[in-house]
Amino acid sequence: MPRNREMVATKLQRIAEKARVDSGCRFTSLFHLMNIEMLRECFRSLRNDAAAGIDKVTKKEYGENLEERLTALVEKLHRMSYIPLPVRRVYIPKPGSDKERPLGIPAIEDKLVQAGLARILTAIYEQDFINDSYGFRPNRSCHAALRALSDEVEGQKVHYIVDADIKGFFDNVDHEWMMKFLGHRIADKRILRYVKRFLIAGIMEGDVVSASDKGTPQDGLCKAKYYAK
Repeated sequence: MPRNREMVATKLQRIAEKARVDSGCRFTSLFHLMNIEMLRECFRSLRNDAAAGIDKVTKKEYGENLEERLTALVEKLHRMSYIPLPVRRVYIPKPGSDKERPLGIPAIEDKLVQAGLARILTAIYEQDFINDSYGFRPNRSCHAALRALSDEVEGQKVHYIVDADIKGFFDNVDHEWMMKFLGHRIADKRILRYVKRFLIAGIMEGDVVSASDKGTPQDGLCKAKYYAK
């Protein structure tokens, strides 16, 4: 098992290195990385208390026949017959206000596919981000951003600090533009098709499923794990 993990990490590192040295490279062959080894690692990285989606399947239940489930999942993925389920909509308190923040909780299997795709995309796009970018990046946090800001303010001649927020950003992401942006680096059509399928998978609130023609739910792999009930 450790060797399989090393193989996945090595392949992702090769992609990252290629992306770093060639900023204009469009990757045509990525989807082969969505294999059992990759998805097994994604399963192990899920918290044990990861919230269930609309199918109500928990991590524990999914893991009871893990190898059989992963084998079937990989087969569906590579036949392009895998269809993500709508996410389960829940609301959590929004810090600093009396408003609530909507979250979308994917099914466990969808979380695995999302995590696998995210690892592939991260290997590429981490090479493109500037060092001062902290949002939603691995091994970075709000605390790290605040420390960097503090160092900049105290050590440099700073006259202005601008605090800005994009209202309803996640709810209004334009799918067409998102796919265009991805197309600058990703030429593997299977990766792009599955990203699009997740974007349009829909949202279930109560017993009603609504289409998702814009926006992207936040956020299946992080906050939503705490809101299983």
